[in-house]
Amino acid sequence: MPFDVAHVRGLFPSLGDGWIHLDPQAGMLIPDSVATAVSTGFRHLGTAPGGVYPSAVASADAVDRARRAVADLLAAEPSTVVLGPSRAALVTALAEAISPTTWSRGTVVLSRADDEANIVPWLRAADRAGAQVRWAEVDVETGELPAWQFAELIDTRSAIVAVTLASSTIGAITDVGEIVSHARAAGAMTIVDATSAAPYLPIDIEELGADVVLVSAERWGGPRVAAMAFRSVLGMDRLRAVSMDPRADGPARLEPEPLQGALLAGLVASIEHLAGLDEKAIGRRRQRLVTSLDGVYDYLQRLTFYLTSTLQHLSQVSVVGSVENRIPAVSFTVDGVGADKVVRRLADNGICALADVPSRALGRMGAGDFGGAVTIGLAPYSTPYEVDHLARTLGSLG
Repeated sequence: MPFDVAHVRGLFPSLGDGWIHLDPQAGMLIPDSVATAVSTGFRHLGTAPGGVYPSAVASADAVDRARRAVADLLAAEPSTVVLGPSRAALVTALAEAISPTTWSRGTVVLSRADDEANIVPWLRAADRAGAQVRWAEVDVETGELPAWQFAELIDTRSAIVAVTLASSTIGAITDVGEIVSHARAAGAMTIVDATSAAPYLPIDIEELGADVVLVSAERWGGPRVAAMAFRSVLGMDRLRAVSMDPRADGPARLEPEPLQGALLAGLVASIEHLAGLDEKAIGRRRQRLVTSLDGVYDYLQRLTFYLTSTLQHLSQVSVVGSVENRIPAVSFTVDGVGADKVVRRLADNGICALADVPSRALGRMGAGDFGGAVTIGLAPYSTPYEVDHLARTLGSLG
């Protein structure tokens, strides 16, 4: 049975606004089940966990269910899942938790393909520690992040290697396995930001081999909360506590403060939503997630190919990069028309798109020389008709 996009669209009441939403990088639309879970949670989960009365016990249970849901998403152990308000907040806490002895090793390896959330906190931490930063560069022709360069960047002085699993602007999927191998041989900690890939690909932390995997739920239709999972409890326990609660143990040691229970209920509902995107998905939640995301990936791979082929046939449009192994994210420029003007024209025609997304990769690839790049993405509710309408609108700019 083919992927049923009509069924998926029915899960999103907000699609009734009449707009074509090609901006999942700014937050995928929220399905009805998630909105209901958050609304119900605000009525019943207002108390912080820690007490023995019913609302506090319910809030503690919400934390536990959230850890288990993220663990299923990443094939991790619930006891290794750390929750936080954003990727940047979690990376900042992680950098603070790393011991001065580790920072004294000297270098941090970052990637220009990453979102700022997996760059800026490390830059600030490196500056405080006096550590040197080394940069992995994107291929300016394809937009890919070549893994071979990490063999030169990583050495025995490397403390941290932070890299994205997939670019949020160009869509290129990174060969993380080779990078992790270099980092492990040098004794460096590897942090993989899987946020852009998580809505489209089944992720297994053991298969990736990374020490830490980071995700943010708004990218797949959840609330604006984030999580990171460790490959081993031992690796997590070696870190210093950053919690404001001196009694915190386990993953709570790395959470400065507990999250609101309603948001955690929404996080769980959003992962259940992912697990139910394909009606063929059956079994336990991890199994359903793999089946559903495989179905999503197959459908959106075909639609992404149609999107890129359509854009390439527009004479005034230039797609940034030429990657084949990608998530459904694309950036492009329009000859003689700045990105801001393009997105305004798209908005006038009922299309949501993004202009000049903060991206060091796009900057390296010269997007600024053409008035900036327009970034779009596809979601499980996207359709060929929406691609056609995008193409017609862009054609009217010529």
